[in-house]
Amino acid sequence: MRIGEIAALVGVTPRAVRHYHQSGLLPEPVRRANGYREYGVRDAVLLARIRRLTELGLGLDEARDALADDEGRGLVDVLEGLADDLARQEAVIRERRERLAPLLAAARAGRLPAEGPVSPELTALLAGLGEVPESPMAAKDREVLSLLDTVVPESERAGLMELIGKVAADAHAVYALLDGLAGAAPDSPGVAEAARAIAACLPDELGERVSDAELDDGLARTVFDELAPAQAAAVRLALRLVAERGEDAG
Repeated sequence: MRIGEIAALVGVTPRAVRHYHQSGLLPEPVRRANGYREYGVRDAVLLARIRRLTELGLGLDEARDALADDEGRGLVDVLEGLADDLARQEAVIRERRERLAPLLAAARAGRLPAEGPVSPELTALLAGLGEVPESPMAAKDREVLSLLDTVVPESERAGLMELIGKVAADAHAVYALLDGLAGAAPDSPGVAEAARAIAACLPDELGERVSDAELDDGLARTVFDELAPAQAAAVRLALRLVAERGEDAG
């Protein structure tokens, strides 16, 4: 058989056969006087085994290991490893489907936020907030929430969203104050007014979680850089006020 014939017989492409030769998986057959490869039944049987192993999901190195043991012991080990890998993939897919289900339900009900797809926790939080106010700061606030939803570890996400939920219920009142600081100087009197309003919305536990170092880390610095100088000053002052309030209470 020529290469095209054995490829058609086994159900692979001639290119795949050549690749198996180049990788050392399929030995080169004898060649005719004219230089063409001449394949026999043994070659076809081996090629069929290679095809079955690769269809099971084995890589070429794994298939080579499996074929190297004539008694099949290597094949058992490789297939057991493949079964374990597939079980892990199955668990990951199951978890993804479980996380996708509430997002799909929200989308079908028309409740998926514009920032989506986001986590179920943030989806529920944004749904509870209702319509976004006509405020540049409110829009930026939701962008930051979407970013936090991505970068915060999953183990901490539920607690963070619960904390944000406590803040968000009263946050609409301060958006207008922050919007008004867009073109103001950082020492403007409006900064202190906005800071007091923001601090009034923030729970004491937030002051316990946020340190000066955290306010200067990469993520916080990126968020503050997106704000106007007076807005950033107001938010920083609000967090200091909350921290001081917690110290006084302690």
